[in-house]
Amino acid sequence: MIGLLDIYRAQFKVTLATQLQYRTELLIWLSGAILQPVVYLIVWSTVANANGGAVGGYSASSFAAYYITMMLVDHITFTWIMYEFEPRIREGAFSPKLVRPIHPIHSDVADNATHKLLGLVPLLPVAIALGLIFHPSFSLSAVSLGLLVPSLALACVLRFMLEWTLALTAFWVTRVGAINQLYEVLFVVLSGYMAPLTLFPGPVQVVATLAPFRWMVAFPVNLVLGRATLHDALVGLAIQAAWVVIAIVALKIVWRAATRRYAAVGA
Repeated sequence: MIGLLDIYRAQFKVTLATQLQYRTELLIWLSGAILQPVVYLIVWSTVANANGGAVGGYSASSFAAYYITMMLVDHITFTWIMYEFEPRIREGAFSPKLVRPIHPIHSDVADNATHKLLGLVPLLPVAIALGLIFHPSFSLSAVSLGLLVPSLALACVLRFMLEWTLALTAFWVTRVGAINQLYEVLFVVLSGYMAPLTLFPGPVQVVATLAPFRWMVAFPVNLVLGRATLHDALVGLAIQAAWVVIAIVALKIVWRAATRRYAAVGA
C-alpha cells in the first residue's frame, strides 16, 4: 500500500507538470465544460419564463441551480479514457504499461484525479459568477449535504470503472469512435445532463432509473438541490454501490479477456 501511494504521488507530480505545460488545451476543455451547461440553462430558463415561470416543477432559478450544480458534478465525475485507449492499442503504446508491476488503471486514476483538482481552480469562480448572474435557488438540508460526499465518491468510481471497461473494446475493434458516440448520446440523455429527468416521458425515466447514467450525475445533483427524501437518498446510494460492484466485476472479466488477445502494433 505504501508503495502504491508513492506511485500515485509521483504520477500526480508528472500529470500536474504536463497539465501546466498544456494550459491552453486545459482552458479550451474547461470552456466547453462551461458553455454547454450555460446554453442548456439559458434555453430552459427561457422556456420556463415563457410558460408562466415554471416547467415541470422547475422555475428559472431552479434551472440555474440545476445546471450550475450539474456543471460541477460532471467535472468531478468526468473521464476521457474512452478517447485515449484506441491510439494506445493501435500504436503499441500499451505494451510498456503491461510489463510494469502495477495495473495500468492506476496511472489513469492519478491522471484523472489531478485533472479534476486542477480544473476546479477556475471552475469554482465561474460557478460563483453564474450564481450571481442567474440567481439559483437551492433547498439544502443537512441530510442531503451529509450524503453528498459518499454519493460523489460512488459516482466517480462508477463512471471511471464503466468507461474504462468500455474503453477496453479497443482490444477487439480497431476504431471505437462510433461506440464512444453512442455512449455519449445515451449518457447525455439518461444522466440528466441535457435536462432534468423529470421533464422526460415516463418510459425514458424508467430506463434512466435502470441504467447506470443517472447515478453518475443526476442523483448527486438532486441531493444538492434537496430534491431527494432521506429514503430516496439511501436507496440511491445503495443502487450506486450495486452498480459500482457490477462495474468492477465487469472490468475484471473484460480486462482478463482483453490482455489475452492483445497484440502490439505500430512503431
